[in-house]
Amino acid sequence: DPKNPKLRINLHIRANQATLAVDLSGAALHQRGWRTVGRRAPIKENLAAGLLALAGWAEVARSGGGLVDPLCGVGTFLIEAALQAADVAPGLFRDSFGFLGWRQHDHALYTRLLKEARERDARRGTAIPRIVGYDADAGAVRASLQHLEHTGLRGLVHVERRDILDASPPVGPSGIVVCNPPYGERLGEIYELELLYTRLGDVFKHRFGGWSAFVLTSSSELTPFIALKSTKRHTVYNGALECRWLEYPLIAAASADAKAEGATDSVPRSLVQVALGGPAAAFANRLKKNAAHLRKWAKRNNVSCYRVYDADLPEYALEVDLYDGWAHVQEYERPKSVAPVKAVKRLNDALLAVSAVLEIPLERICVKQRKRQRGRDQYERLDESEHFIEVTEGGYRFLVNLRDYFDTGLFLDHRDVRAMIGRLARGGRFLNLFAYTGSASVYAAGGGATATTTVDLSNTYIDWAERNMRLNGFVSADHRFVREDCFRFFEQERRQYDLIFLDPPTFSNSKSMERTLDIQRDHVSLIERCVSRLSPEGAVLFSNNFRRFKLDHGGVEALGLSIEEITNQTMPEDFRRASGRIHRAWLLRLGSTSS
Repeated sequence: DPKNPKLRINLHIRANQATLAVDLSGAALHQRGWRTVGRRAPIKENLAAGLLALAGWAEVARSGGGLVDPLCGVGTFLIEAALQAADVAPGLFRDSFGFLGWRQHDHALYTRLLKEARERDARRGTAIPRIVGYDADAGAVRASLQHLEHTGLRGLVHVERRDILDASPPVGPSGIVVCNPPYGERLGEIYELELLYTRLGDVFKHRFGGWSAFVLTSSSELTPFIALKSTKRHTVYNGALECRWLEYPLIAAASADAKAEGATDSVPRSLVQVALGGPAAAFANRLKKNAAHLRKWAKRNNVSCYRVYDADLPEYALEVDLYDGWAHVQEYERPKSVAPVKAVKRLNDALLAVSAVLEIPLERICVKQRKRQRGRDQYERLDESEHFIEVTEGGYRFLVNLRDYFDTGLFLDHRDVRAMIGRLARGGRFLNLFAYTGSASVYAAGGGATATTTVDLSNTYIDWAERNMRLNGFVSADHRFVREDCFRFFEQERRQYDLIFLDPPTFSNSKSMERTLDIQRDHVSLIERCVSRLSPEGAVLFSNNFRRFKLDHGGVEALGLSIEEITNQTMPEDFRRASGRIHRAWLLRLGSTSS
């Protein structure tokens, strides 16, 4: 049986020498047999066991100390720690070993050893000290609980879903806190990991005074963000990856300080005080003032997705947008003059303030760094979470994704533009160019357009646009979706339209396009193509986000169009604080005079 042989034979040939061996282990010995649920980037069981030995876990457990893993994943550290403390044989949960199919193996001896291991295992309940695991990922928590069930440790080891900043030690003696955070090799972007390591350091200092912390990492660039000095470091290998097992003794005074300040049920009060009363106080106060004003405006206008902060203070260069109970925070690119550790600490304080002031749990705050984008970079995928949430705007339903892309799927500054499209599209044919996720098409269809055509070069966004239209019940053949470069679209399109929405990117050099797009250079050419498909009474609503854009009035008027700038009419209340106009917009009509 080549798939499941009773006995496996290994043959290795090198040059003219061959080695024939009987495989007495079978599956790799690090596979203990208890792991039934696979997740990304787990630590091997044998490595976890070795790291616990280096951390002195056996002695800690004998003295009644506890263990906490604030990033427990599938529970590898937790289970290996519990099995060590209970004196459970490492391979007790394996179905088989390679030697069981070998006729020379001593079956009676194996049976006796197995019986002895099971008898020792039966005494585990009284030997396991307090072992606790947390993870913000619900899937990881489910996997941990399933593994605890499989090993008979459910009820003896505690696991729950908590954000890293909510991690706390169990009641009782001190112990060790261990974790295997992502290193940036396979999981997470360095930007997000800087924030994670900063939070690890904060939690160690403010929650685990008197304990010893141990961190496994391969990244020397990330460890400074913990902002603690390691006293011991061991070089180990996680697969082929060279890592460091770092020890951080935590002074008991930190615990006393935290108790003196008190603690909330979630984020340590000491950390909230840093945000609300420390260096981030000015940011927290401005955020509170903005939120108080905008909440009233949003309630009056039935708006649930809006911008509450837009780099109001230079030292906190953030955008903070609310999406139906979620916060989307984008940090503008940091100046090189600010040390990275200091910048991330400031960002962390700001995010704690966002959580406290806006009363949004940390797990509902999505953070990105907004760098200068070129072409369609803003549409490039950052993650694979597929984390879509449904929000409402203007009585319509939309899917947004706050994690996977720079932009979320709903441009909030175009809220009033979309409302205008809903009014102007009534009774006519609507064309949506550079359509992105089709939100303008939803408004047009909802406003009474007889037909809509949605055009975008990206399969991802055409699919997203279709989902948004279906979500609102617009599924007839009158609503068309075209995956095409907008320049090429006009070469074959023969329909006429009564309203065309033209909202191109500032620049694009997509490989799928025959030419680059530069909105300053090409806007008259694009508008000319729109005019070729415009009905006699039709209009083009032209908008773009290039802050230095200058409309070529002469070129546009030569196409027989009147020009009405509508930027002020389309700038929502929540964007009026911006230092510069986030977009500009014009209504271009055939005939009549410019204004």
